[in-house]
Amino acid sequence: MEKPFLYSRQKVLLALLEAFGGSSLRTDFQKYLFLFTQRCQHEDKKSYDFIPYKFGCYSFQSEKDRHVLVEMGILCDTEEWRLAPTEESYLNKLDKDEQRKVLYFSNLYKDMHGNDLLHEVYTKYPYYAFRSEVKERVLNEVELKKVESHLPNDNDCCFFTIGYEGTSLENYLNRIIKNNIKLVCDVRANPFSRKYGFSQANLKKMLENINVEYRHIPELGIISDKRQELKTQADYDVLFSWYEKNTLPQKKKELNLLKELLFEHNRIAITCFEADVKQCHRGRIAKMLLKEDDWHTPI
Repeated sequence: MEKPFLYSRQKVLLALLEAFGGSSLRTDFQKYLFLFTQRCQHEDKKSYDFIPYKFGCYSFQSEKDRHVLVEMGILCDTEEWRLAPTEESYLNKLDKDEQRKVLYFSNLYKDMHGNDLLHEVYTKYPYYAFRSEVKERVLNEVELKKVESHLPNDNDCCFFTIGYEGTSLENYLNRIIKNNIKLVCDVRANPFSRKYGFSQANLKKMLENINVEYRHIPELGIISDKRQELKTQADYDVLFSWYEKNTLPQKKKELNLLKELLFEHNRIAITCFEADVKQCHRGRIAKMLLKEDDWHTPI
């Protein structure tokens, strides 16, 4: 039988679980995985990214991988993280340096569980604790104030643009959280993505999980046929000049809707795929709004 394909991040996850004895409570394992990425992996090579969530740091990607690994028969379908019985060693699938890091880390944290583990994360990485529903249970008054200092508090009216190319779902959500954005307007004509978390239904759900509203405005998108053969900045410039000249003048209703939504929510963002706003039509939407006589909001 052909062995199932595993991504490098999944190999690290499984090796870490193996090093902790093959099973772990779900909340504990999220914390182990988080601390491992923070302490033992380089910033640009982290296996998983995290957001502040109900019990502190949380990775949607790791939970998605858990479901996949259950379907593959590698993990047991239980409430906890548990390896299925096997003679295979996942630690041996890592290179020697990674093995050393996993074993060092597991030895460091093998006796830390529950509230002690929460306290370790919340005090060392207070940003990830500000949404926690249990922080008052594990932190003292001084520690809670440190966590509260990480609450996003910029409430000035502002209009943002954001792309998700080349980033994880969690990093994307952290940008939303840290900028205190209240509403994300999806300006893709077809809100589908092969990248985990960014198709319409998933993105809407993920944003709602962090108390951010989602709205799709497909009328401001560019049909896929127009996006073929975009290879250079000049190609993008031609397309977006056409879009700015021929499409946006016909979209007064949708542009006015963005104004109304900004007035209602105070801090909103329009989103699409491309990381570089110069290679995305959302930049031309922002440019068109800046030309409006009644537009006085920074972008």
